[in-house]
Amino acid sequence: MSRYTRAKDTFVDEINVEEFIDLESNQLTYDQLVHSLDKSLKMVLIFGRPGTGKSLLLSRVYQNKKKQKELYFFDTPMTSKREFFAKLFKVLTKKEMPAGSSIDFETFVEYLRNHKGQREIIILLDEAQMYPTEILEEIRILSDSGVIKFVISLHKTDDEDLIAKEHFQSRIWETIELKNANKEELKTFVHKKLLKTNQFEIANLIRNKHISLIYKYALGNYRETNKLLYTIFEIYEYYDMNDPSKIDHQRFSTKIIEMAAIKLGYIHV
Repeated sequence: MSRYTRAKDTFVDEINVEEFIDLESNQLTYDQLVHSLDKSLKMVLIFGRPGTGKSLLLSRVYQNKKKQKELYFFDTPMTSKREFFAKLFKVLTKKEMPAGSSIDFETFVEYLRNHKGQREIIILLDEAQMYPTEILEEIRILSDSGVIKFVISLHKTDDEDLIAKEHFQSRIWETIELKNANKEELKTFVHKKLLKTNQFEIANLIRNKHISLIYKYALGNYRETNKLLYTIFEIYEYYDMNDPSKIDHQRFSTKIIEMAAIKLGYIHV
Protein backbone atom coordinates (compact mmCIF):
# COMPACT_ATOMS: atom_id res chain seq x y z
CA MET A 1 0.00 0.00 0.00
CA SER A 2 1.22 3.50 -0.85
CA ARG A 3 1.82 6.14 1.82
CA TYR A 4 -0.81 8.20 -0.07
CA THR A 5 -3.60 5.62 -0.02
CA ARG A 6 -4.87 6.66 3.38
CA ALA A 7 -4.81 10.33 2.39
CA LYS A 8 -6.77 9.48 -0.76
CA ASP A 9 -9.38 7.53 1.21
CA THR A 10 -9.76 10.48 3.60
CA PHE A 11 -11.44 12.40 0.78
CA VAL A 12 -13.94 9.79 -0.35
CA ASP A 13 -17.11 11.82 -0.74
CA GLU A 14 -19.73 10.20 1.48
CA ILE A 15 -22.35 11.26 4.01
CA ASN A 16 -20.78 10.21 7.28
CA VAL A 17 -21.55 12.12 10.47
CA GLU A 18 -18.31 10.85 11.99
CA GLU A 19 -16.40 12.68 9.26
CA PHE A 20 -18.08 16.04 9.95
CA ILE A 21 -15.58 18.89 9.97
CA ASP A 22 -16.46 21.55 12.51
CA LEU A 23 -16.19 24.90 10.72
CA GLU A 24 -17.69 28.06 12.18
CA SER A 25 -20.19 28.46 9.33
CA ASN A 26 -21.23 24.80 9.58
CA GLN A 27 -21.79 25.12 13.32
CA LEU A 28 -23.89 28.25 12.81
CA THR A 29 -26.22 26.53 10.34
CA TYR A 30 -26.42 23.48 12.62
CA ASP A 31 -27.35 25.64 15.62
CA GLN A 32 -29.89 27.56 13.53
CA LEU A 33 -31.60 24.36 12.40
CA VAL A 34 -31.63 22.85 15.89
CA HIS A 35 -33.16 26.07 17.21
CA SER A 36 -35.78 25.94 14.44
CA LEU A 37 -36.87 22.47 15.56
CA ASP A 38 -38.01 24.00 18.85
CA LYS A 39 -40.13 26.68 17.19
CA SER A 40 -43.78 26.35 16.21
CA LEU A 41 -43.03 26.34 12.50
CA LYS A 42 -44.86 24.52 9.73
CA MET A 43 -41.81 24.25 7.50
CA VAL A 44 -38.12 25.02 7.40
CA LEU A 45 -36.33 25.28 4.06
CA ILE A 46 -32.66 24.40 3.68
CA PHE A 47 -31.17 25.24 0.32
CA GLY A 48 -27.77 25.52 -1.29
CA ARG A 49 -25.77 24.41 -4.28
CA PRO A 50 -25.04 20.68 -4.61
CA GLY A 51 -22.03 19.83 -2.46
CA THR A 52 -22.55 22.49 0.22
CA GLY A 53 -23.39 19.92 2.91
CA LYS A 54 -27.21 19.84 3.08
CA SER A 55 -27.50 16.06 3.43
CA LEU A 56 -24.70 15.94 6.00
CA LEU A 57 -26.40 18.70 8.01
CA LEU A 58 -29.71 16.80 8.08
CA SER A 59 -27.95 13.55 8.93
CA ARG A 60 -26.01 15.18 11.77
CA VAL A 61 -29.15 16.77 13.24
CA TYR A 62 -31.00 13.46 12.98
CA GLN A 63 -28.26 11.46 14.72
CA ASN A 64 -27.88 14.03 17.51
CA LYS A 65 -31.55 14.79 18.17
CA LYS A 66 -33.53 11.63 17.35
CA LYS A 67 -33.61 10.53 21.00
CA GLN A 68 -34.89 13.91 22.17
CA LYS A 69 -37.61 14.49 19.57
CA GLU A 70 -39.94 12.45 17.38
CA LEU A 71 -37.62 12.95 14.45
CA TYR A 72 -37.50 11.04 11.13
CA PHE A 73 -35.06 11.33 8.24
CA PHE A 74 -36.36 10.63 4.72
CA ASP A 75 -32.90 10.60 3.13
CA THR A 76 -33.87 8.96 -0.18
CA PRO A 77 -36.38 10.69 -2.46
CA MET A 78 -39.52 8.67 -3.22
CA THR A 79 -41.07 9.21 -6.63
CA SER A 80 -43.95 6.82 -5.95
CA LYS A 81 -46.89 8.25 -4.02
CA ARG A 82 -47.59 4.85 -2.47
CA GLU A 83 -43.98 4.48 -1.31
CA PHE A 84 -44.06 7.92 0.32
CA PHE A 85 -47.34 7.35 2.11
CA ALA A 86 -46.34 3.84 3.19
CA LYS A 87 -43.36 5.40 4.93
CA LEU A 88 -45.55 8.13 6.38
CA PHE A 89 -48.07 5.52 7.55
CA LYS A 90 -45.30 3.73 9.46
CA VAL A 91 -44.22 7.02 11.06
CA LEU A 92 -47.77 7.72 12.23
CA THR A 93 -48.88 4.24 13.32
CA LYS A 94 -45.58 2.38 13.92
CA LYS A 95 -46.97 -0.33 11.63
CA GLU A 96 -46.46 -1.37 8.03
CA MET A 97 -49.15 -0.31 5.58
CA PRO A 98 -51.26 -3.40 4.73
CA ALA A 99 -50.43 -4.88 1.33
CA GLY A 100 -52.94 -3.98 -1.34
CA SER A 101 -54.54 -1.19 0.67
CA SER A 102 -55.42 2.02 -1.15
CA ILE A 103 -54.13 5.46 -0.20
CA ASP A 104 -56.78 7.77 1.19
CA PHE A 105 -55.13 11.14 1.64
CA GLU A 106 -58.10 12.60 3.53
CA THR A 107 -57.77 9.81 6.10
CA PHE A 108 -54.14 10.83 6.70
CA VAL A 109 -55.15 14.46 7.15
CA GLU A 110 -58.01 13.54 9.52
CA TYR A 111 -55.71 11.29 11.56
CA LEU A 112 -53.30 14.19 12.02
CA ARG A 113 -56.02 16.62 13.00
CA ASN A 114 -57.23 14.20 15.66
CA HIS A 115 -53.72 14.02 17.15
CA LYS A 116 -53.01 17.73 17.25
CA GLY A 117 -51.50 18.64 20.60
CA GLN A 118 -50.63 15.00 21.33
CA ARG A 119 -47.64 14.53 19.02
CA GLU A 120 -45.09 16.77 17.35
CA ILE A 121 -43.52 14.90 14.45
CA ILE A 122 -40.56 16.34 12.57
CA ILE A 123 -39.65 14.93 9.17
CA LEU A 124 -36.31 15.83 7.58
CA LEU A 125 -36.92 15.57 3.83
CA ASP A 126 -33.77 15.48 1.72
CA GLU A 127 -33.56 16.16 -2.04
CA ALA A 128 -37.06 17.68 -2.22
CA GLN A 129 -36.54 18.72 -5.85
CA MET A 130 -36.74 15.01 -6.76
CA TYR A 131 -40.31 14.61 -5.48
CA PRO A 132 -43.26 14.76 -7.91
CA THR A 133 -45.43 17.88 -7.82
CA GLU A 134 -48.40 15.91 -6.47
CA ILE A 135 -46.46 14.72 -3.40
CA LEU A 136 -45.08 18.22 -2.75
CA GLU A 137 -48.60 19.63 -2.82
CA GLU A 138 -49.80 17.02 -0.32
CA ILE A 139 -46.80 17.71 1.93
CA ARG A 140 -47.94 21.34 1.95
CA ILE A 141 -51.39 20.29 3.12
CA LEU A 142 -49.98 17.91 5.74
CA SER A 143 -47.87 20.72 7.17
CA ASP A 144 -51.07 22.63 7.95
CA SER A 145 -52.17 19.91 10.38
CA GLY A 146 -50.02 21.30 13.19
CA VAL A 147 -48.74 17.79 13.90
CA ILE A 148 -46.01 17.33 11.28
CA LYS A 149 -43.22 19.85 10.77
CA PHE A 150 -41.24 19.37 7.56
CA VAL A 151 -37.60 20.38 7.18
CA ILE A 152 -37.08 20.43 3.43
CA SER A 153 -33.68 20.30 1.75
CA LEU A 154 -33.59 21.70 -1.77
CA HIS A 155 -30.89 22.29 -4.37
CA LYS A 156 -30.23 25.91 -5.15
CA THR A 157 -30.31 26.25 -8.93
CA ASP A 158 -30.70 29.11 -11.37
CA ASP A 159 -34.40 28.89 -10.51
CA GLU A 160 -33.16 28.74 -6.94
CA ASP A 161 -36.30 28.53 -4.77
CA LEU A 162 -38.87 28.00 -7.52
CA ILE A 163 -40.25 24.86 -5.89
CA ALA A 164 -40.53 26.63 -2.55
CA LYS A 165 -42.35 29.58 -4.08
CA GLU A 166 -44.74 27.40 -6.05
CA HIS A 167 -45.69 24.94 -3.33
CA PHE A 168 -44.80 26.29 0.10
CA GLN A 169 -44.73 30.07 -0.17
CA SER A 170 -46.97 30.77 2.82
CA ARG A 171 -45.81 27.77 4.85
CA ILE A 172 -42.06 28.30 5.03
CA TRP A 173 -41.35 30.31 8.14
CA GLU A 174 -37.59 29.98 8.17
CA THR A 175 -34.95 29.58 5.47
CA ILE A 176 -31.39 28.37 6.02
CA GLU A 177 -28.95 28.78 3.15
CA LEU A 178 -25.74 26.75 2.91
CA LYS A 179 -22.91 28.28 0.91
CA ASN A 180 -19.55 27.22 -0.45
CA ALA A 181 -16.57 27.72 1.85
CA ASN A 182 -14.35 30.76 1.58
CA LYS A 183 -10.62 30.23 1.12
CA GLU A 184 -9.80 30.24 4.84
CA GLU A 185 -12.60 27.77 5.59
CA LEU A 186 -11.41 25.55 2.76
CA LYS A 187 -7.92 25.51 4.23
CA THR A 188 -9.33 24.48 7.62
CA PHE A 189 -11.52 21.85 5.96
CA VAL A 190 -8.61 20.22 4.10
CA HIS A 191 -6.21 20.32 7.05
CA LYS A 192 -8.74 19.05 9.59
CA LYS A 193 -9.74 16.15 7.32
CA LEU A 194 -6.11 15.07 7.08
CA LEU A 195 -5.39 15.59 10.78
CA LYS A 196 -8.45 13.54 11.71
CA THR A 197 -6.80 10.54 10.08
CA ASN A 198 -3.35 11.37 11.46
CA GLN A 199 -1.96 12.58 8.12
CA PHE A 200 0.16 15.22 9.87
CA GLU A 201 3.12 15.23 7.48
CA ILE A 202 0.96 15.62 4.39
CA ALA A 203 -1.17 18.32 6.03
CA ASN A 204 1.97 20.32 6.82
CA LEU A 205 3.01 20.23 3.15
CA ILE A 206 -0.21 21.87 1.92
CA ARG A 207 0.52 25.59 2.00
CA ASN A 208 -1.55 28.67 1.22
CA LYS A 209 -0.51 28.62 -2.46
CA HIS A 210 -1.84 25.06 -2.76
CA ILE A 211 -5.10 25.99 -1.05
CA SER A 212 -5.46 28.95 -3.44
CA LEU A 213 -5.08 26.61 -6.40
CA ILE A 214 -7.52 24.06 -4.96
CA TYR A 215 -9.97 26.88 -4.26
CA LYS A 216 -9.59 28.15 -7.82
CA TYR A 217 -10.79 24.81 -9.22
CA ALA A 218 -13.26 23.65 -6.55
CA LEU A 219 -14.63 27.14 -5.80
CA GLY A 220 -14.98 26.29 -2.12
CA ASN A 221 -17.52 23.54 -2.79
CA TYR A 222 -17.02 20.69 -0.30
CA ARG A 223 -17.98 17.92 -2.71
CA GLU A 224 -15.76 19.24 -5.47
CA THR A 225 -12.92 19.72 -2.98
CA ASN A 226 -13.25 16.10 -1.88
CA LYS A 227 -13.21 14.96 -5.52
CA LEU A 228 -10.17 17.07 -6.31
CA LEU A 229 -8.16 15.99 -3.24
CA TYR A 230 -9.11 12.34 -3.84
CA THR A 231 -7.83 12.62 -7.40
CA ILE A 232 -4.65 14.43 -6.32
CA PHE A 233 -3.76 11.64 -3.89
CA GLU A 234 -4.80 9.01 -6.43
CA ILE A 235 -2.14 10.44 -8.78
CA TYR A 236 0.39 10.54 -5.93
CA GLU A 237 -0.47 6.93 -5.11
CA TYR A 238 0.05 5.84 -8.72
CA TYR A 239 3.50 7.44 -8.99
CA ASP A 240 4.53 6.25 -5.53
CA MET A 241 3.80 2.65 -6.51
CA ASN A 242 4.93 2.74 -10.15
CA ASP A 243 7.46 5.53 -10.70
CA PRO A 244 8.46 7.09 -7.34
CA SER A 245 11.26 9.17 -8.88
CA LYS A 246 8.58 11.44 -10.39
CA ILE A 247 7.39 12.77 -7.01
CA ASP A 248 9.01 14.66 -4.15
CA HIS A 249 7.71 13.47 -0.78
CA GLN A 250 8.94 16.65 0.90
CA ARG A 251 6.93 19.06 -1.27
CA PHE A 252 3.31 19.25 -2.33
CA SER A 253 3.12 19.51 -6.10
CA THR A 254 1.17 22.26 -7.88
CA LYS A 255 1.71 20.25 -11.06
CA ILE A 256 -0.18 17.28 -9.61
CA ILE A 257 -2.99 19.59 -8.49
CA GLU A 258 -3.24 20.78 -12.10
CA MET A 259 -3.09 17.19 -13.40
CA ALA A 260 -6.02 16.30 -11.13
CA ALA A 261 -7.91 19.41 -12.31
CA ILE A 262 -7.40 18.34 -15.94
CA LYS A 263 -8.58 14.81 -15.15
CA LEU A 264 -11.76 16.16 -13.52
CA GLY A 265 -12.41 18.62 -16.35
CA TYR A 266 -11.73 21.82 -14.40
CA ILE A 267 -8.98 22.61 -16.92
CA HIS A 268 -9.56 21.99 -20.61
CA VAL A 269 -6.50 21.26 -22.69
